[in-house]
Amino acid sequence: MLFLLTDFCVSAQSVTPRTLTAKRTSGVVKIDGVLNDTAWKDAALMTDMIEFRPTVGRHEEYADRTEAYLMYNDEGIYFGGFCHERTKDSIATELKGRDGFGTNDYIGIIFDTYNDKLNGFEYFVTALGDQWDAKMNPPSFDADMEDFTWNAVWESKTVITDSGWSFEMFIPFSAIRFGKKDVQDWGFNITRRRRKTEQQNTWNPIDPNINGFLTQEGIWKGVSNIKPPIRLQFSPYLSFYANHYPYNTEGQKNWTNQVNGGMDLKYGINQAFTLDATLIPDFGQVQSDNQVLNLTPFEVKYNEYRPFFTEGTELFSKGNLFYSRRIGGSPLHEYDVYNDIDSNETVIKNPTESKLINATKISGRTQSGLGIGFLNAITEPTYAIVEDNSTKQQSKIQTDPLTNYNEIVLDQTLKHNSSVSFVNTSVLRSGPDYDANVSAALFELNDKKNTYNVGGKLAMSNLFNYLPDGKTQSGFDHELHFQKTSGNFNFLLSQERSDDKYNSNDLGYFTNNNYINHYLWMGYHWNKPKDWYNRINLNFNNNLSFLAKKIDPVSETYQSASFNVNANAQTKQLWYFGVFTGYSFPKNDFYEPRTTGWFFKRSPTIDWSTWFESNDSKKYTYNAQIFASNGTNEYKTFNMQLTLGQAMRFNNRLSVSLNVNYTPIWNDVGYTYIDGSTDINFAKRDVNTIENILSAKYNFSNKMGITFRARHYVSTVDNKEFYLLQHDGSLLPNPDFHPSANEDVNFFNIDMVYTWEFAPGSFINIAWKNATQYSTALLNTKYFENLHNTLDQNNNNNLSIKVIYFIDYYKITSNRRDKKSNQ
Repeated sequence: MLFLLTDFCVSAQSVTPRTLTAKRTSGVVKIDGVLNDTAWKDAALMTDMIEFRPTVGRHEEYADRTEAYLMYNDEGIYFGGFCHERTKDSIATELKGRDGFGTNDYIGIIFDTYNDKLNGFEYFVTALGDQWDAKMNPPSFDADMEDFTWNAVWESKTVITDSGWSFEMFIPFSAIRFGKKDVQDWGFNITRRRRKTEQQNTWNPIDPNINGFLTQEGIWKGVSNIKPPIRLQFSPYLSFYANHYPYNTEGQKNWTNQVNGGMDLKYGINQAFTLDATLIPDFGQVQSDNQVLNLTPFEVKYNEYRPFFTEGTELFSKGNLFYSRRIGGSPLHEYDVYNDIDSNETVIKNPTESKLINATKISGRTQSGLGIGFLNAITEPTYAIVEDNSTKQQSKIQTDPLTNYNEIVLDQTLKHNSSVSFVNTSVLRSGPDYDANVSAALFELNDKKNTYNVGGKLAMSNLFNYLPDGKTQSGFDHELHFQKTSGNFNFLLSQERSDDKYNSNDLGYFTNNNYINHYLWMGYHWNKPKDWYNRINLNFNNNLSFLAKKIDPVSETYQSASFNVNANAQTKQLWYFGVFTGYSFPKNDFYEPRTTGWFFKRSPTIDWSTWFESNDSKKYTYNAQIFASNGTNEYKTFNMQLTLGQAMRFNNRLSVSLNVNYTPIWNDVGYTYIDGSTDINFAKRDVNTIENILSAKYNFSNKMGITFRARHYVSTVDNKEFYLLQHDGSLLPNPDFHPSANEDVNFFNIDMVYTWEFAPGSFINIAWKNATQYSTALLNTKYFENLHNTLDQNNNNNLSIKVIYFIDYYKITSNRRDKKSNQ
């Protein structure tokens, strides 16, 4: 949603789209950023771009005009042109590398090859030649519409002059999907953004009050007799790792090394469907997780950085049932091993991740609009190593069996940007462990004018051999929503219900079940620039939650209720700011006790927040946010979060940013673990968390650069008083004090990566990763002493080199044919 779809809502009236006749060329084009090849005379010309941000409907001025050309041949699509500017200084430029975004002027072309106004392919190039690309997906209640993790291999060049910048792009048919018809009409549009003025123009006009971007596309008419080439591409890799950790223990090496080899494969099964496979994958160079001290009853959800599970996975996000970190994640019995060993045994090694053997996915969409996705992954058995303290004999205990993960998605597009979908996920484990299966049916239906939407989901989960008697546990979940998406005023009303047996955790991110949640959102926006602002958004949110089924012996079913009002705006100086205020009613928290049949009565809170962001087209930018929550309870809980960020672009190549998050909570009340206690223990505590992230990047060119990221996180828990939870949800003071329940937790990571794309799709990556952590019950609330103590700990340092070489079977064979024909 970063470039095209931000702030879009829906509306109203349709406009006759512009039409461009598709022109074929037989000429030769050299992609060098200069449109001096005679073949460009065959291309169709596009001019007179129309602004949709900040002023809707304004024609671009002559001095800043855009001239763009489009044509095709048997191999692919050529898109080129010139973006005029008054002076060279009017062009915003920053080298960021592939999909690096940054503060850049750019131009892009979007193709809706099936002309269904739901699915599209986007290709962007900046004035300095950085490439971005993305897939556009059908809009849904729980998913973004632009997937910038999708990557294709295509060519582009740009040239900056005193009066603007020119560009040339070649998109081979292997980098796009389309139907089988001899003559096709594609939906398409082009867009140009000027960052110093934040003007964004398109060839076919865009109205921010109309639903989505593809619903307002133009037509590329008469694309004839095109066929995709053989789409068979290999990306073999070879990697070398050297790891140092100062064990300084006899029999334990401080230095270890590893050599890995494997391959990614991409095969076009037909014009519409593609098979992607990763064989013996290596994800050792991905960014380190942002680890935190988790005081909540729910699992921390981490971002996915492994390329195979981020690229082209838009279909698999349907229904919000797929959390890819489950694959190769924590072993099923990782912690059980400590209960299974004898008193004279010690766990020597207990892997925290299962090893992925291979993964495969098939995805695509037919001419009739049926999208099909299939994903399968296998992890090998995982074992803990246990040693007898007397004999020193070692043995293995299985903590995770051979496991197969699978997801199937069917998504049929309908008229008026509507769709119906079916999703099934399954986890099959060898041996006696339980298996899991979740199925869901989804629908999104829009009226003819694209003004109203109704949608929903019905899901069923089955855990086979899960119950003590070997029987299956089955559960159900549903969600329904109705929304008005037209004009300046919009609303969304939804309900979700989950019974107490529903569980999608084995291949999804799942926190809790047994609830009925009601949600109301209303919003009003002003998109027409006026006085001091370019646009203003005003929103109201309301939540109400109950248990779906009473939990004995508790008679309560009410969980929580809250409402808030927030507003945000962009000023004429391109600053953003917002304000927020809200109120949370008394809550019955059934999850904080960590024990079924208990709940904790939380008091009301009054919340407020304000934030701003400076004009990010400037070399120095900064932002700040402050959030406060004041508890109206006897404990006088007060929660605050202060976020400060700043970034400096020294030039087009070098930029540095620093983000600081400070979250103090005074008199927080929550569950605390007391070793050996059979009671449900709570504590009143001060929790202080500070996170610093320092990032830097230097790009030598748009194909080569270095990124650096250092993160230090510290969180301290200072317990003041202890309590015992009562059956009525209240707390009884506990005179016993437990200093061992205090916590001082630190995480420190460095990720530094040098990347060189030495050929299209081929990379050399050199990565250095440093990691250390420090935790103690001896409380220290001084930040710099915590940082010093953390850096004083043993650090794990990892240096790796990875070479990935892209091989396109079609290109190799066509080069051979060309050589033979020239002989």
